[in-house]
Amino acid sequence: MLSAVETRSVSPVFVGRAGELAALTEALSRAAAGEPQALLVGGEAGVGKTRLIEEFTHLARDRGAVVAVGGCVEIGADGLPFAPFSAALAALRRALPEEFAAAAHGQEGELARLLPELGDPAGHDHAAEDATARLFELTVRLLERVAEDHTVVLVLEDLHWADASTRHLLAYLFRTLAHGRVAVVATYRADDIHRRHPLRPLLAELDRLRSVRRVELARFTRAEVHRQLTGILAAEPDPTLLDEIFRRSDGNAFFVEELVASEACGCAVGSLSESLRDLLLIRVETLPESAQQVVRTVAEGGSTVEFGLLAVVTRLSEDALIEALRAAVGANILIPAPDSDGYRFRHSLVREAVSDDLLPGERSRLHRRYAEALEADPGLVRAGGRASRFATHWYHAQDTARALPAVLRASVETRERHAYAEQLTLLERAMELWDTVPDEVRGALRPMDYAESYPACGCDPEHAPLTHLDLLAEAAVAARLSGARERALKIGRTALRLLGGEEEHDPLRAAWFWVERARLESQLGRGDGWAEISRAQELVRGLPPSAVHAMVLADAAGWGMLRAPGVDSLAAAERAVEYARLVKAEATELSARLTLGTLMVAAGDTEAGLAELHAVRERTISRGQFHEAARAYVNISSSLEGLGRSREAVDAAVDGIAFARTRGLLDSAGWIRANLAESLVSLGAWDRAQEEAELLLRTGAASSKPGGTALLQLARLALLRGETATAAARVAEARTRYGATHDPIPQYILPTAQTAVAVAAAEGRIEDVRSGLAAAVDAGFPPGTHRYGWPLLLAAVVAEADHRGLPAAEAGRDEALERIRGCLLRLAAPCGVWQAYSLYVSAELARAEGRDTAGRWAEVTAAFAALDRPYELARARYRLADALLAEGGRRDEAAALLHDAHTAAERLGARPLREDAELLVARARLAPPAGEATAPAAPVPEQDDAFGLTPREQDVLRLVTEGRTNRQIAETLFISPKTASVHVSNILAKLGVSGRGEAAALAHRLRLLETSV
Repeated sequence: MLSAVETRSVSPVFVGRAGELAALTEALSRAAAGEPQALLVGGEAGVGKTRLIEEFTHLARDRGAVVAVGGCVEIGADGLPFAPFSAALAALRRALPEEFAAAAHGQEGELARLLPELGDPAGHDHAAEDATARLFELTVRLLERVAEDHTVVLVLEDLHWADASTRHLLAYLFRTLAHGRVAVVATYRADDIHRRHPLRPLLAELDRLRSVRRVELARFTRAEVHRQLTGILAAEPDPTLLDEIFRRSDGNAFFVEELVASEACGCAVGSLSESLRDLLLIRVETLPESAQQVVRTVAEGGSTVEFGLLAVVTRLSEDALIEALRAAVGANILIPAPDSDGYRFRHSLVREAVSDDLLPGERSRLHRRYAEALEADPGLVRAGGRASRFATHWYHAQDTARALPAVLRASVETRERHAYAEQLTLLERAMELWDTVPDEVRGALRPMDYAESYPACGCDPEHAPLTHLDLLAEAAVAARLSGARERALKIGRTALRLLGGEEEHDPLRAAWFWVERARLESQLGRGDGWAEISRAQELVRGLPPSAVHAMVLADAAGWGMLRAPGVDSLAAAERAVEYARLVKAEATELSARLTLGTLMVAAGDTEAGLAELHAVRERTISRGQFHEAARAYVNISSSLEGLGRSREAVDAAVDGIAFARTRGLLDSAGWIRANLAESLVSLGAWDRAQEEAELLLRTGAASSKPGGTALLQLARLALLRGETATAAARVAEARTRYGATHDPIPQYILPTAQTAVAVAAAEGRIEDVRSGLAAAVDAGFPPGTHRYGWPLLLAAVVAEADHRGLPAAEAGRDEALERIRGCLLRLAAPCGVWQAYSLYVSAELARAEGRDTAGRWAEVTAAFAALDRPYELARARYRLADALLAEGGRRDEAAALLHDAHTAAERLGARPLREDAELLVARARLAPPAGEATAPAAPVPEQDDAFGLTPREQDVLRLVTEGRTNRQIAETLFISPKTASVHVSNILAKLGVSGRGEAAALAHRLRLLETSV
């Protein structure tokens, strides 16, 4: 619109910042080499951040990079959701249209929430728990794909104005950006970041990321101010002027320019007011009146105001407006906005000063004019953010009757963009306005227009008016989805207080709030949520079928699936499906069917349950319910593993991870990856299992539970490899991830107990083994939890067998064995793998009682030989060989079994099993099997040299196994206590154990103190 406008006071010379520019340039070079870069540029207002970024982006363009710039928008006190990302992605799309289209292909509907130009986001599963995470993941993948063949510089300015959604997306981007030739540079005003500023926690979080670099801009030195003045004046400055301006500006580059401009306007520098606002307003006040009017109007229009909108609001003719803009631009107060026909302040400090100088009535009048202009012609501004701007202007115009509907419409738009934090802010503003709005205005509002999350509750949504409870319901969901669970809980409590003793008169609304509260109580670790679900069930009992009734039943079934799977939960799931079908609530129906299928598998109706899970997966994919589809992949892979079909589970998990990643479902991908790691451990693919578990922990998921499962798999692997201390640390970490124990979910509690029992056994802590088993058995094994119960039982009974005959383990032994016998009789073994475990536990129980036979172990070996369980098979072969040797004869068969066990242990990396096999070969003086040159048998040592123990150390070890103290050992062997202590230390070192209990257990398990077999 304007061209060849002369500007004043800006230095044509780029002053200082050599180190800062070098840091940005280095980051650009690294990005061009394929190493993504993340930088934060901070400094006080006016210090020169914008000028530095301008120099850097010019340099980047000269090097062939594509530069996309977006700035946070401040409208009043409200930031537009995702504004900098929307603007930057729009610029990127204009610069690389074909590459952008290819990268976004198939995900346009989701990405339209950030960039409305891509299409209509309606119809997608935007109310899912992880919808925001999905949008964030897709955004990162989009940038990585676009940056595969082009260096991309993404600049996000003015983070101090960033909305919560923008801050969350930026944090996600900085944490997860791993590929592509991309550099992300974000700027913020450091002096605005007070202790309670919402950006402050984000900066602290990003400081902990080694991938993020901070660049802080200091004020200019006197020499740099001298160079700046020389550039502005195109001449050597007078020393007196230099001294005065340096003193007054304190090295702030923008203040230097303002002081020079004031001096040029005829105002003596020394006579200026000390007030910063007065300093910034001096040049505004020298403008013609029409230009001042335009400047004041732009100040209330937001960060950028479109030319057409400005013409309507100022009511100036086109010629008059252009002349006024020319004057404001010429005075370097306003500048044309890049990539649009709008105008913005060159510096936000001036805009803030102009806005603060407005009279209250003047400000509200300007906002009214903006609102009226947008109401008359919405096309004056882009669709993205239009509703938010409209709502903000009516709100600040103090017209509550028009502000409330506008605020509610804006809340719907922010919800559709997954900007739940901003939706919550708008809904809270609507509740603030609620009582001040005339009844006729409230009566014209309809729930179906503004409260999607809330069910109709038996009323006619097209005719019944919107209520305050409807707003509370929508706000509660927005708070939960934005992560503000405490706020959501508080909103729900407020709603239930409002219902008070009237819950029976409005049972559906009350039941809805009780279910929301149940979810929050569980998520916050305050309880298991059953009391709240029970109250909701009481409220809907006997009522006609409804969407709320179906939701209550579905949540009750889901609660039971996790905590009390059985007949009642199965019946609840069937009723939920039935009710949802009756009221045509297909989303609830599919969720309930997913729960039903999982419960059917747990109840033994295996094939029908799996068929239901697969059917739900296909239907949810076709409907675009991707969150539920990913949940189907989670449950399918988990159910298959529970059936011992680990290879099928791996295939399902791999497909599920690919599905979840493609659709940005990072949290769901974490759950599936945790299942994958578990199945890989079962199949003996331990290295890959460790890679998957560690990848899950690195990438992270929104929920901490998958991380807990990953840690347990790493603990299992550490135990199997003989790394007991590492296993113990992993178990402790897993307990932290799983959280409070007052919501004991079996799929978390039982595997944790099993691994902790195994760690205690490896460390020789038999009392902890027994107490751990007792606690788990007392809690019970609900239907479907046999997959966790059998490994727990096996860990406990192996510890008892290994401690048989140790005096220190005698107390409590009979009770422990009786508990194991009881579990052996009660625990279900519905398929081959758990039937094999049942045989395994029975054989170990016989060993613990001194009555095991080769026949028992042959049966166990045969059972595992038919399964994909290489470690269990190798361990069973070792036990069978040991039993054959103990019974005498069949030495060749025992040698072959030990060879197979040793080979498997070598391949798996199972050091304890490998050492057990080698020692048994040595003790039995077995030769390698015929024809096997690579047999693993170790050189056969003399019996008194096992593990390098001397005869005296074997005497000491025998007394250690009896539970003797160093003083008692000394008295028995007629040596000093100090000498006994030295012997014990040497024994621990030679056996590679950390304590006396572990040494005793190892000696007994490996029969180190027995004669040759």
